[in-house]
Amino acid sequence: MTVTESLINTYTESDALDLARLVKQGEVTPVELVEAAVTCIERFNPELNAVVHKLYDLGKEAATSVDHNALFAGVPFLLKELFTQWKGTSLTNSSRYMKDIIAPVDSEMARRIKRAGLILVGKSNSPENGWSISTEPKLYGVTKNPWKEGITAGGSSGGTAAAVAARLVPLGEASDGAGSIRIPASCCGIVGLKPSRGRVPLAPFGDYWYGGVYFLCCSRTVRDTAAYLDVLAGGLPGDPYTPPIPDLPWLELMVREPKKLRIGFTVTSPNNTQIDAQVKKAVLATVHELERLGHIVEEHNMEFDTEVAWRTYTNMTCVQTAAIFDDLSNIVGRPVTPNDVEPVTWAILERGRSISGMAHSNDIEKIRLLGRELTSDLVSYDIFITPTLAQLPRPMGYYDMSEPDIDRYNAKLTDSMFAYPFNITGQPAISLPLGWSDDGIPIGIQLVGRYGDEATVLQVSAQLEQAMPWKGRRPSVIV
Repeated sequence: MTVTESLINTYTESDALDLARLVKQGEVTPVELVEAAVTCIERFNPELNAVVHKLYDLGKEAATSVDHNALFAGVPFLLKELFTQWKGTSLTNSSRYMKDIIAPVDSEMARRIKRAGLILVGKSNSPENGWSISTEPKLYGVTKNPWKEGITAGGSSGGTAAAVAARLVPLGEASDGAGSIRIPASCCGIVGLKPSRGRVPLAPFGDYWYGGVYFLCCSRTVRDTAAYLDVLAGGLPGDPYTPPIPDLPWLELMVREPKKLRIGFTVTSPNNTQIDAQVKKAVLATVHELERLGHIVEEHNMEFDTEVAWRTYTNMTCVQTAAIFDDLSNIVGRPVTPNDVEPVTWAILERGRSISGMAHSNDIEKIRLLGRELTSDLVSYDIFITPTLAQLPRPMGYYDMSEPDIDRYNAKLTDSMFAYPFNITGQPAISLPLGWSDDGIPIGIQLVGRYGDEATVLQVSAQLEQAMPWKGRRPSVIV
């Protein structure tokens, strides 16, 4: 079919819920939306390299049988090339070792995504096994930031974030083990929510990184994020973590005016690492706006030993990563070798294999105690505000996975010092594009809520979306 520029304009200017509304009203068909997505990907992905697997035929077939009553009826969607199983599609984790693996079944998340009416048109780029806050895997190549040449799109959900920012799709899957939803959202000027621990089930897996890994999405609007949370949220019997469940959908709760809140903030690093002056300015502008909106705001610097926490968290996750690769040998048909993975990945596996069971048990306990300490430090605040990243987006190549020393590599990841602590505590945390550098680069501001209270996080986010709108901002690579 011929895709008109009018359709392209409608597609790129609408968020996911608006597109679903047009489908339900009969103003556009799911087939037309898929064709619009294909056109946008074909036009602009060669410059971005955000989409690494094109699943157009799959999407076109699914578009013919969409339930028009579904929340996201007919909306094109990208799945991140990491972890989530979608039957019949690649499951490489951006690793040469897994390059021939095809998902044999749908995971629970995939089943929920399909029921919501979302249509898979491709898979987005990710660093190998997600272990980077940039997206530059050797298997698929670099994903570029649509705002400026030469800077990172963030990671590990950088492919999704770049695609959403450039309007290839309105919504895409993202996941977060140390900031990997929020950091690319910050780099690409979009919305990224890490939900509470246990909010989204990982089935068929029981757990991963002891509750440190979270799944949701990147989007351009707060309401799309709230609606997608409604789609994915809800534990299964026997899940290890059970956050409280609100009485109403988050899409309804987010439009309510929040009560007068007590809000804390910091522009001081807990480990004395320098924070960019423009990042500080963006945080303070956000705080000033919240004060104007009637909230009680006070500065409070985090009491948290980031060096101990990062070292312990790394060691803990290395053990589980090594165990998963051992399991993968049964699927791949042979053990992993240094030639199969990037040097940092091999260093992670070697570190994981070197840690005793006793040391691993002690690391788990230490992480849980550190999480309790930070949660207690911030317990008096309804919302706590930090930078998402301590610095503006780094140049491509800065987070180099060809580094064979895991400690030297991880030393550069201190840019995420405000992100990964909340993977440890389990609290919901969102990055919003509320700041902009002098040359127009997005600066994400992080809002952290109490455990299980995504509703307040979304309500304040919706307030800020109205008060400090980003809708009119357009990256240089734009449809």
